[in-house]
Amino acid sequence: MNATEVLKTYFGYDTFRKGQEDIIGAILSGRDALAIMPTGAGKSVCYQVPALLLPGITLVISPLISLMQDQVKSLNAAGIHAAYINSSLSETQIAKALGLALKGTYKIIYVAPERLESAGFMNFALQGMISMITVDEAHCISQWGQDFRPSYLKIVDFIESLPNRPIVSAFTATATMEVKNDIECVLKLDHPNTVITGFDRENLYYSVEHLSGTQKDEFVVDYIDKHSNESGIIYCATRKNVDALYEKLSGRGVPVTRYHAGMDNETRKNNQDDFIYDRKPVVVATNAFGMGIDKSNVRYVIHYNMPQSMENYYQEAGRAGRDGENSQCILLFSVQDVIINKFLLSKKEFEGMEIDDIELVKQRDAQRLQAMEGYCKTTSCLRYYILAYFGEKTKGSCENCGNCHREYSEIDMTADAKWVINCIVEARGRYGLNIIVGTLLGANRARLKEVGATSYKSYGILKHRSEKDIRLLVDQMIVDGYIIQTQEEYSVLRLGDIQRLKDENTHVIIRKSTEREETAKGNRKTSKKTDSLTRAGYMLFEKLRQLRLVIAKEEALPPYIIFNDKTLIDMCAKMPVNKQEMLNVSGVGENKYNRYGQRFMELMKLFIADNPGAVTVEGVYSGEYAGDGKTGSLSGVEQRAGSRQKKAPFRITAKDAEKFEYAEYCYISDIKDRLNDICSVENVKKVTFTIIWDYLVMKGLTIEEDREGRLTKVQTEQGLKMGIKTVEKVSQNGYPYQLLMYPETVQKMIVEYFIRDENEDF
Repeated sequence: MNATEVLKTYFGYDTFRKGQEDIIGAILSGRDALAIMPTGAGKSVCYQVPALLLPGITLVISPLISLMQDQVKSLNAAGIHAAYINSSLSETQIAKALGLALKGTYKIIYVAPERLESAGFMNFALQGMISMITVDEAHCISQWGQDFRPSYLKIVDFIESLPNRPIVSAFTATATMEVKNDIECVLKLDHPNTVITGFDRENLYYSVEHLSGTQKDEFVVDYIDKHSNESGIIYCATRKNVDALYEKLSGRGVPVTRYHAGMDNETRKNNQDDFIYDRKPVVVATNAFGMGIDKSNVRYVIHYNMPQSMENYYQEAGRAGRDGENSQCILLFSVQDVIINKFLLSKKEFEGMEIDDIELVKQRDAQRLQAMEGYCKTTSCLRYYILAYFGEKTKGSCENCGNCHREYSEIDMTADAKWVINCIVEARGRYGLNIIVGTLLGANRARLKEVGATSYKSYGILKHRSEKDIRLLVDQMIVDGYIIQTQEEYSVLRLGDIQRLKDENTHVIIRKSTEREETAKGNRKTSKKTDSLTRAGYMLFEKLRQLRLVIAKEEALPPYIIFNDKTLIDMCAKMPVNKQEMLNVSGVGENKYNRYGQRFMELMKLFIADNPGAVTVEGVYSGEYAGDGKTGSLSGVEQRAGSRQKKAPFRITAKDAEKFEYAEYCYISDIKDRLNDICSVENVKKVTFTIIWDYLVMKGLTIEEDREGRLTKVQTEQGLKMGIKTVEKVSQNGYPYQLLMYPETVQKMIVEYFIRDENEDF
């Protein structure tokens, strides 16, 4: 059996995802490997598949009990014998598991790093044939990472104590280049095959909302009311916030649970199980929750408070949409969050670290916190901010995040910026943001009188501005390097490089956002794979989910380990009635077919019998089903699913066109959204950016040009005459890019182009 056959037989997938085959191939050739892949990209498959093909045992070193238990349950459900060794087991249970492993029962064993030092485990390792050691969450080995665990340093000593060095593979989702290099060095990886698949997860929609404490509560309550049938995680910075928000939600009848370190182990485990088994689909938790939880149907992650680092945020937000479905990652930000995090970092323990190292870690913690604050305050693309932080070069905007779906007005505050500089000079770099902003506003505060700020020339000079505008200005000046915000616990503002401001052609521009109605308060509509199901298809999907829940209770397994939602949707589309067809459903392997396949097929047969001719998937009609695969003149899947009715090209009616809202200027993405919103014609495809762009190219108004090796969208001379204009942009990280904006005349051309009768060709 080869790697592809293992993937199909045990996991039910026909092809590998991006990067998986390269990593697996390297391991099977005997090379060490390091993989940096985003959450949900399939890291576990990269070591589980070769573990089944290598001759001996694979040890997976993992930091959390919940992670191990979840992985072992999934493997056993797929027909792969695996075990875990950690403090949740008695010494008798551990001895039995290790004895079975020596007899060849287990190919994969998950183990906590602390266990490596025990005499019993070392004795097992010396007797057994260890083919590979896999280090999961490998960033924990780096002192410069956000989640350093001293116990991980024991891994190197353990490897060196073995009589024969096994293959070493390491996996993480959150590593900057510095941490990546640290992993390679500390683990002593031998010429590893390093695969970085990229950090972008296109199915996640990022947004930031600036709200006060009471507004945050209102937001969460409103959001859950509008998404009551979805599963989500709400992260809070403190136990107090967790308890208060839990009480508020449970008091409103929300099926919610909670999780934090202040609860006893049994309560935490029960609450976690309630969430995993969908008994309570919403959990409010501190960051102690979630690491290793592989719940696939989490549709949203809300951060009630700002996390301490981009690494933490990326990992926690990444628990949404692990099944590839569109999901939302919403961060609720207030200035108080920065103060809370500085306090929590000041209480951080550094057991076993040298004094010099402690100071370096503190500096890096402060830098990470500042980068996280920058994410919350940026007006540029949120997705590209994250990617740039992890070292991916990006340009432009993703057109699929909260900032990209906001409309901005620009204000020239160059003169105001010079007064900010003057105020910092008068303050002699001794004070922080609140003092500077209060001084410029002319606020009547005792603290300003105490420090003498009321006597500054700059006192009250910007009282005609709002506090929000001044804070936006200071944030922009920090980004531009005119001001430096120190990274001590009580940071102060000092002058940076202000030489450029002496040039009369230099301007300081701030951007103020006005959110579009449809994206306000995080209620943006996102398409889901279930959108492809018709009413009958959704009825079947719900019946399949109910059966899955029954089986999950019988076997004491989380429902997503039986089959995830993506697999159930594929069943609705393919309507399998025999083994071969069931094995063609994504996520159905041999073992899962043998254990569950027949029950799901019987349910689908009953559904078809009760609903003859039912359409289960959009654009598909179902023929009668007789149970023998030979009904009528159709064959195979066609008998049950019918032939696919292709959607017609996008078009609108003249009445639809009257509803189009014209603007003086707008982007293609705006035109696209408005056209799809007004379309009343059934069974037509949605209009896309590319379709509109190709039309403009056909009309000779736009073209793509190669500029410095990069294709850039520009207007032609005719396009210029029509009023198409170029807008110069600069991303948060200083990368220039251009966008085209289209006047009302061009908008009308596009709208008129799509007004068609049913049989009229484009």
